[in-house]
Amino acid sequence: MFRFLPFIFLTSILIINPIVAQQWQVSEVATLPKAVSNNAVCEGFIGDTPYVFSFGGLDESKKYSGIHLNSYRYNTVTGEVTTLPDLPDTLGKVAAGASRIGDIIYIIGGYHVFSDGKELSSNKVHRYDIKSNKFLPDAAPIPVAIDDHVQAVWQDRLIYVVTGWSDKTNVPNVQIYDPATNSWQVGTSTPDNHEYKSFGASGAIVGNSIYYFGGATYARTYPIQNFLRKGIINPNDPTEITWSISVPDSEIVGYRMAATTVNDQVHWIGGSAVTYNYNGIAYNGSGGVPPTHRDLYLSSSDGTLKESPAIQVPMDLRGIASVSETVKYLMGGMVANQTVTNKIFRLEWKED
Repeated sequence: MFRFLPFIFLTSILIINPIVAQQWQVSEVATLPKAVSNNAVCEGFIGDTPYVFSFGGLDESKKYSGIHLNSYRYNTVTGEVTTLPDLPDTLGKVAAGASRIGDIIYIIGGYHVFSDGKELSSNKVHRYDIKSNKFLPDAAPIPVAIDDHVQAVWQDRLIYVVTGWSDKTNVPNVQIYDPATNSWQVGTSTPDNHEYKSFGASGAIVGNSIYYFGGATYARTYPIQNFLRKGIINPNDPTEITWSISVPDSEIVGYRMAATTVNDQVHWIGGSAVTYNYNGIAYNGSGGVPPTHRDLYLSSSDGTLKESPAIQVPMDLRGIASVSETVKYLMGGMVANQTVTNKIFRLEWKED
């Protein structure tokens, strides 16, 4: 995305390492009607059948005119891919987030790009009813329009929207949506500095703790971040959050990764090690950005980030579908040479 400053291999299984006791197995299982990247991805269930959903994103042109509102549904049992009605907005969007509570998926934020290069963060909250297979009227708009934010669900009750980009800069806001009342609450903001504030970071909630990692700093060329932030949520007052920060490894960074959990262990999947505009070209002028083909996970034993064997997954990810503790799906993304893909990937966590 153009941020304005005051100045200025895919069908194979992962590489197997016999000394590693746990790893992802990745396979291509289907294709979408069109290639898409930077799309909001989420799971949903009808009876015992898991589905994977994609909302909005960028097509293979990688131009502002290729940002769209297209939506898709994948049946993980039959393998059928269905084109859904477009997101109910007037402008295409990328960098939104999607979260499910019950039978409703909430698609929050994102940004539009205009022909002159200007951008507009969205305050819309679209609601998709999984069982009736249709969009409902929009929910209450998010108070601070947001994109490229961290989005996670707490106790199947509340959606946390943490930091992100709002029109002109990174913001420290924590915005909490309650579907039961269709209302927003203000959470304890992150510290108002460039270590916590970020766009393109991702995270997940485990118990009463929210973790988010990586992203881009608001500074010239938008340097990538290596910070792991943790917020402890007060269960008696979920708007009260105690924040802390660490650098697990100065060499480990990440941007637009997919965050998920496996048995209460947070994983950051795919993404890149250089920040870039929506077209996959680096902000720092180095050219096209490659995917990392990486899985990072937060060690429960010592709190460090560890890397499992290399996996062939894309970058430019804005969500992952969690259909079980150990099975996840990705839809689209950018692969080698910033190619926008139409592939759907199944990831299964194996413990030997």
